[in-house]
Amino acid sequence: MRKRLLLLPCILILSSLLFAACGSSSSDEGEIEEAIEVSATTTDPADCKKLNTRQFLEQTTQESGSAAVKECEEEAKEDEGAESVSVSKVEVDGSDATAVAALSGGHLDGQALKLALVKDGDQWKLDEVVEFTKFNQAKLIEVLEEGLSEPGSEVDAKFGGCIIEAFKQGSQAEVEELVFGKTPQALEEVFEACSSSQGA
Repeated sequence: MRKRLLLLPCILILSSLLFAACGSSSSDEGEIEEAIEVSATTTDPADCKKLNTRQFLEQTTQESGSAAVKECEEEAKEDEGAESVSVSKVEVDGSDATAVAALSGGHLDGQALKLALVKDGDQWKLDEVVEFTKFNQAKLIEVLEEGLSEPGSEVDAKFGGCIIEAFKQGSQAEVEELVFGKTPQALEEVFEACSSSQGA
């Protein structure tokens, strides 16, 4: 089964910014806004590499290397990004920046995230999801349930229910690790536990 079917809340986040920073310029603000807006709503697979670092793609797809890029490109084609995003608390320090983005629509509907960005040459790129700043656990579970129950999802109902239960019982920190962990270890452990419980 493809991991993307179980990672529906994890993919293609983000959009526009408000700005409050030291040592930055209005051009930085506009460039950051554009990068995040396009990344959040793009249907162009080319934007995956243009607007996101490899680290960001690996974190949000929980794939590695070229597989992370391919996963992002497939999601872009399927138009699974956010509908709109309200971004605030932008801080720029040279070639690094952070912002808080509140998402509407898409797989992270109802959540707000602290994001890290880096400037690569002349292009601002999304580099990392740092944490939830607004954590709507019920909404996250609702989106996950919808994704796992889609026709053709190939996810056994009992197995899917076990995955959902892990998200229901997890603390904010635990869910962050499942969704945005820098390695898939936490999610793999949940998969293994749910597979074992199916065989019991």
